[in-house]
Amino acid sequence: MTDKTVSTGAETILIVEDEPEIRRFLRVSLTERGYGVIEASKAEEGLKLTADGRCDLILLDIGLPDFSGMEVIKRVRVWSQTPIVILSARDQEADKIAALEAGADDYVTKPFGVLELIARVKVALRHAHNKTENTESAIVEAGDLVINISLSTVHKSGVDVHLTPTEYKLLVTLLKTPGKLVTQQHLLREVWGPGYAKEGHYLRTYMGQLRHKLEDEPSQPKHLITEPGVGYRFVP
Repeated sequence: MTDKTVSTGAETILIVEDEPEIRRFLRVSLTERGYGVIEASKAEEGLKLTADGRCDLILLDIGLPDFSGMEVIKRVRVWSQTPIVILSARDQEADKIAALEAGADDYVTKPFGVLELIARVKVALRHAHNKTENTESAIVEAGDLVINISLSTVHKSGVDVHLTPTEYKLLVTLLKTPGKLVTQQHLLREVWGPGYAKEGHYLRTYMGQLRHKLEDEPSQPKHLITEPGVGYRFVP
């Protein structure tokens, strides 16, 4: 398995590419510009690193030895909106459309220039940041719940609900990708920090508290849903 941390830049790029020469070229190009880089040579490795919440953007080859990059896109998009930029020797319009419709953010055809690639990476990261900022300034309504993220307020049936800072941070983390599965590891890192990635009991405790405050029937939640052994999702 390839899992090499080359740099600890402000943003981390995951390279999923089976050709060592291309990985080396990408690694050098990205680290020279301050990005952190992790690498995977197979699709399964890339999925694991993505699920661990270790990257801000994925550079993904379509032709991988275990299964196709198209399948990687589809699996990632079930639970994550991490930007995906495709790197492929396939230059047919149909291939590009298929990748973009599956959920890729951009498509770069091999061979490519480093300046073009870096520009596309920057654009994809900027769009992701803008999407997060827009989400965090929105009012989310789900049944009788009204959550104003910009004002940090939560109301249920018109009544103010007091959440602890940790409860609120957990809720907002789920709200960033409504309807999408968020892994336990990602939630633990986002809410408690990188040293808590294996403390699953924290999540169970705080999710239970949130359900008692926000759900009509905490034992049969409609909005704060558990995916056993994987993570949680917020259903509007």
